Amino acid sequence: MIGVLIFPDFQLLDAAGPIAAFEIAARFASNAPDIRTLALKAGPVRSSSGVEMLARGLKPATAITTLIIAGGNGVRAPATCPTTLAFVQRLAGRGVRVASVCSGAYVLAEAGLLDGRRATTHWRSAARFAAAFSEVQVDPDVLFVDHGDVATSAGTGAGIDLCLHLVRSDHGAAYAAQIARRMVLPPHREGSQLQYAAQPAPARADESLAPLLEWATSHLDTRLTLDHLAERAGLSSRALARRFTEQLGTSPGQWLLGQRLDAARILLEQTDLPVEAIATRVGLASAINLRRRFRVHLGTTPRAYRRTFSET
Repeated sequence: MIGVLIFPDFQLLDAAGPIAAFEIAARFASNAPDIRTLALKAGPVRSSSGVEMLARGLKPATAITTLIIAGGNGVRAPATCPTTLAFVQRLAGRGVRVASVCSGAYVLAEAGLLDGRRATTHWRSAARFAAAFSEVQVDPDVLFVDHGDVATSAGTGAGIDLCLHLVRSDHGAAYAAQIARRMVLPPHREGSQLQYAAQPAPARADESLAPLLEWATSHLDTRLTLDHLAERAGLSSRALARRFTEQLGTSPGQWLLGQRLDAARILLEQTDLPVEAIATRVGLASAINLRRRFRVHLGTTPRAYRRTFSET
């Protein structure tokens, strides 16, 4: 039996996505789906979108083999509710596989099931989650982390990725691929969740650096070394590096690389330029270098990124 734990103000797709995945998996095997939506109190539970789900209470949930904890705006209440935490700990203690979608990881962390373990959550919450649970090894790059008995996934859609992975673990890759086809989804998505992260607002620099940053951003296609930037700013290389660290919290080289990758992302999204031309235009010299940088920093390739986000 699959249990999906929800709470007031939960994210609807965090619950509905896993329910759909396991329902289709059951029907594909010609079985009746055995899925129960659970909550602290039985009855209708209102999601953040206003749509309600009818849930059962926690007491009849003795036959559960996998528990999925949805995320959402109201996750703080169940994450600190002694009854909910005791329920999750009790299931985990008797060998039930427990997993979370998005901020549902807070419940697992408060229950102590992630201590000393690698875990993930939505990229927007990763820093707060890491600060709140220093004993958890937070990885904001990945779509999901599975330890066999405990699993966590990133935001919303990644919950479906995790469920397909669980089906694959239980029944094999061919079976999971059939379920993914039924759902019109890839059996396994490429890359990390960072490719879906919004580009951060640029760090604010005071007037002493602002003209240099503006000039450098408009000359990404040229060779920009620390010496070139320092000469442009009228500073020594050491003084410029110190100013970057003080005002932007990074080095000139890392700042330039970030600008070049952001420019490449925009060109991939908004144009049909070949990857080689984009690499030249943003100052990364070659398609090979661009692919390498994308793989390291975004966990995907320029081609896969364009296929996902292209506006053309």
